[in-house]
Amino acid sequence: MNAERLMSLSFSLDTLTVFRSLEEDPVIAALGDALHKAAALASDAEEGNSTSGDAMALARAYATFVAALFDSEAEGLGSYILDAAVDDENVYLRTIGAGRVPGASLAAAAEAELSVLQELADLEPQDFLELLPGAADRLPAFDTQKVDIAGTYHERIANIGKYGYGMYARYHVFRVDAQGQIVPVKHPDPQRLEDLVDYEREKKVILDNTRALVKRLPAANILLTGDAGTGKSSTVKAVANALAGEGVRILEVRKEQLRDIPGILDTLTHNPCTFIIFIDDLSFAADDDNFAALKAILEGSVSAKSSNVAIYATSNRRHLVRETFSEREGDEVHLNDTLQEIVSLSDRFGIHLSFTKPNKQTYLDIVHKLAQERGIAFVEQELDLEAERFATRRGGRSARGARQFVDSLLSKEASSEEQA
Repeated sequence: MNAERLMSLSFSLDTLTVFRSLEEDPVIAALGDALHKAAALASDAEEGNSTSGDAMALARAYATFVAALFDSEAEGLGSYILDAAVDDENVYLRTIGAGRVPGASLAAAAEAELSVLQELADLEPQDFLELLPGAADRLPAFDTQKVDIAGTYHERIANIGKYGYGMYARYHVFRVDAQGQIVPVKHPDPQRLEDLVDYEREKKVILDNTRALVKRLPAANILLTGDAGTGKSSTVKAVANALAGEGVRILEVRKEQLRDIPGILDTLTHNPCTFIIFIDDLSFAADDDNFAALKAILEGSVSAKSSNVAIYATSNRRHLVRETFSEREGDEVHLNDTLQEIVSLSDRFGIHLSFTKPNKQTYLDIVHKLAQERGIAFVEQELDLEAERFATRRGGRSARGARQFVDSLLSKEASSEEQA
């Protein structure tokens, strides 16, 4: 590669505007430095002014770049540049994601910079090593692939609601941190719908409602109530996992963060993805300020205001609010109105699903399925007897209890093998 092309590519990388944030990427930053050093060395060589110092500077910059690329564990430079481009959260993508048409200048800049990124993706080790004939044998090459930056980028844009952008393209599970910021969960629960036994009707209702949300059809907020360990949370997570490829993202919010939801909605409303705001194990005291916050959100018809957002909440309580007999015997003039307000919170969810404890046969079916999946050899009659004893010690049958029982069998097997 001659000095003119190297200098042009280095200049183009340094002056990115739409994809400006890529300059902060460790691999691309190191690549930019290597390009700058290569352009300087090639230019000096053409003028007969190159020095060993120039060559050493390029060798160091090249080695730093290759080390960063290796450290990223990418398949090669082409795939790395492609992933960086399609995952970049920039004003061009945000404009399209919000359903607006980018201005002509912005669109033209994006197209021009996609061409620059394609040139970067097409770089080969020889483009650098040919400038270092004395050191080329001692420097590592990097892997290359043929990729179509612009074609892939436009395909992602055409399906932006499915793919998302920025961190919403890389992850599908999120939480709200202590500062009220949305952050990704990098290792989410891998729960699958096919692993959940029974509750077929409930799973179908949640799936259908979520698919309606994906299509921007009217969708309801959902409340899942029932006994502990019956799979309420697992079902919501499994649905989100199953539909992640269709653009569904799940944002877990704790009860004490309910006041952050209006601000969160301002952020999510213009995002092309579909969001489930998930509140697990929800319950309130009658004087809980968070009660008023949730009531206000639900009364505001969140799903109507934000066609891509719905709230799914789970609770072990049918009416969400812990009541005492003394509260029922209070001295308010309009006590009945107050009580009705308290118990009616659950009615503000458009869909209410109840998860009851599994009967004996369902419980044993769950145990059998899990034991088979984990590769545990068993005699059914003996397994059933042990499973029932386990449930009795744990205070009753539940899907969670079935999983804990099978886990205990695995632990026993592992201990026996170690002792043997």
